Amino acid sequence: MTDCAVSLKAERAETEPKVFTRIAFHYTVSGRNLKSESVERAIKLSYEKYCSATIMLGKTAEITHTWEIVEV
Repeated sequence: MTDCAVSLKAERAETEPKVFTRIAFHYTVSGRNLKSESVERAIKLSYEKYCSATIMLGKTAEITHTWEIVEV
């Protein structure tokens, strides 16, 4: 892996407190000969186990994760 970038799109509630209601993560992972299974597993571990912010926000927001591999 030579690079990993994450972009987010989010929606918030119309009324106060304007909590996040929907968050979409898109990962762009660059490298050579990356296995899609390994990339998918790493991303899944990040949001299911290691990222406390995602776990906390998941209590009020619908969170989705997509990803792509860019061969360099």
